[in-house]
Amino acid sequence: MRTAFLCIVVAALVAGCGSSSSTAPLPTTTTPPKSPTVSMVVQAAASAESLQAAYERVVRTVSPRVVQISQSSGLGSGIVFDGKGDIVTNAHVVGSATKVSVTVGSGQVYQATVVGKFVPDDLAVVRVTSGSLPPAAAFADSSKLAVGEIVLAIGNPLGLTSSVTDGIISALGRTQTEGTGATLEGTIQTSAPINPGNSGGALVDLNSQVVGMNTLAAGSPAGGLAVGIGFAIPSNTIKDIASQIATHGKVVNSHRPFIGISAASLTTGGIIVTRVFPGSGAAKAGMRRGDVITAVDGTPTPSLEALAAVLAHHKPGDTLKVQVSGPRKATLSVKLGELPANP
Repeated sequence: MRTAFLCIVVAALVAGCGSSSSTAPLPTTTTPPKSPTVSMVVQAAASAESLQAAYERVVRTVSPRVVQISQSSGLGSGIVFDGKGDIVTNAHVVGSATKVSVTVGSGQVYQATVVGKFVPDDLAVVRVTSGSLPPAAAFADSSKLAVGEIVLAIGNPLGLTSSVTDGIISALGRTQTEGTGATLEGTIQTSAPINPGNSGGALVDLNSQVVGMNTLAAGSPAGGLAVGIGFAIPSNTIKDIASQIATHGKVVNSHRPFIGISAASLTTGGIIVTRVFPGSGAAKAGMRRGDVITAVDGTPTPSLEALAAVLAHHKPGDTLKVQVSGPRKATLSVKLGELPANP
């Protein structure tokens, strides 16, 4: 009887006990869907705890290295760039100021001097000469980023110091035009919310490395900001431009193309040339003051923003076909130069 009882108990696990060849097989049934095992639940919990620990580690490491920058017309954020008192931020955060206030995580406030800025890339460097800043942040190689990577945005939105939001890298290589007219090339699109005051702050990966600088949020057609669509300047651009400013007080190699003109958008469409820089590609091609640029390499250019978007896909040394109208109609071959720090 004991053997028979054991057979009944284990019937759900085996076809028979094997003690008797006359044992009838169990009826065939449809296998139910597998439920999560205890092991799977434990592994999921461990993964969640590991991810949370990574978030906390990033915040502990990077938050002290992100400071608040204030000047008379507003405030933003900045990232400690080196051990010499230099902080990198957005050019639009410092505006026209020559001096700003820097507040670190402890609440200590330092005075800083604006070393220089490069508006086309919306970057600036400020320097604290009297005081002790946190250690410099570590900057990643942004050329190795991939869409889908988890990132955290750290900054001071609305003056709320050391605030953190999270998301992923939504896209790479975006070209965005700011309200200042600057066209930013190769920006990182992220779903991490970016709000006023986040500008100049750090977009970081789970290795606690800065992959970009939070700079602007997309506008919604209905008004206000489009939630979950923000843009950051890549870390490789930051390292290059900020190093030049910190060393020379200005950008000496912009890597950006320059036709060689000053111009303005016309309400009727097109760009009127107001100045041709001597020795530039435009001057050598025969462009004149008063010419109206209507297209570049077959792409219509109804505004300066449209022209900037076209140029963003080229580099110094490229030759473009520029169509002009106005007093005359012509197609000019313009070899692009390099955008100077103060064109």
